[in-house]
Amino acid sequence: MKFDLKITDTTSKARAGTITTDHGEIETPIFMPVGTVASVKGVHQQELKKDINADIILGNTYHLYLRPGTKILEKAGGLHKFMNWDRPILTDSGGYQVYSLSGNNKINEKGVKFKSHIDGSMHFFTPESSMDIQRSIGADIIMAFDECTPYPCEYNYAKNSMHMTHRWLKRCINHLEKTPEIYDFKQAFFPIVQGSTYKDLRKQSAEFIASMGAEGNAIGGLSVGEPAEELYEMTDIVCSVLPEDKPRYLMGVGTPINILENIALGVDMFDCVMPTRNARNGMLFTAHGSINIKNKKWEDDFSPIDEMNITFVDTQYSKAYLRHLFVAKEYLAKQIATIHNLGFYMWLVREARKHILAGDFTTWKNRMVKQMDKRL
Repeated sequence: MKFDLKITDTTSKARAGTITTDHGEIETPIFMPVGTVASVKGVHQQELKKDINADIILGNTYHLYLRPGTKILEKAGGLHKFMNWDRPILTDSGGYQVYSLSGNNKINEKGVKFKSHIDGSMHFFTPESSMDIQRSIGADIIMAFDECTPYPCEYNYAKNSMHMTHRWLKRCINHLEKTPEIYDFKQAFFPIVQGSTYKDLRKQSAEFIASMGAEGNAIGGLSVGEPAEELYEMTDIVCSVLPEDKPRYLMGVGTPINILENIALGVDMFDCVMPTRNARNGMLFTAHGSINIKNKKWEDDFSPIDEMNITFVDTQYSKAYLRHLFVAKEYLAKQIATIHNLGFYMWLVREARKHILAGDFTTWKNRMVKQMDKRL
């Protein structure tokens, strides 16, 4: 993997760059649609490529390990071939499940014992097994195994967890050195900064992660319930420490406004289930604010879903029609809304890139944040 930093904005820390992988180029800043179980919910791969035009998507190690399993993925020739996706893929390490499935796991120095959410069977993830699974999946970018702490989190717990994440990181690196790639392309490895919302821990973790000299770096443990101000403060601290010549990935973030504010702080890569999950519940994001399409006010509104016409669904269908589909509980409603939201997120990061390159990012960002902070 190679990262070329093209320009840093003069009035903020926003950056425009290019990540080159064996499956293609990724222009940053970038948003990665979440394809948890080898599919972005409700969207065909063809639509992801041609209409949404995602440079890269994300897969989930824990879920892919449970279904379809590493044997099937290896037999298929890796996740790219299994799902017929020839652009880059990033996989998380399963560490987020330590947080999200906290009622079903037990953590110790060796790793994490999980109870499957599917059938109740027990599984044990270690830093080493997470690396093996990600080798089998075959993503272009793979993540270190970490613990994502909850919010709020006591200082001593956050500190101990951070140090364990650092020890796990060394085990990941040692194991990767002994186990080459399975497929005929290179995999880049990103460690993850932790430390909850404590400034000293975040700085300490960022310094440790930076010292590892990995090809890119991630910021984890945020967007887990903390106020936006704390999210931005922690991101700012970490980005001021992480090396400038490596891509920075803020995991699990967030709303369109969160994304723009974090681009301004120096983040290059984002992922979040929000555009797809909210779409399935009838929430549409636009440049002028968000729309709850289920509201009665749209019942006889025959204007296009979004006159900006970012994807084909925006002008092919009216708000009234989409509302009708949601009220009638038609599957097509969720598909249309998902394509719209993902298209909008991709437009937003690409527009941000244009303005970084043009030198007027901050003015544009401030205007967009004000515009988008409305319920239509």
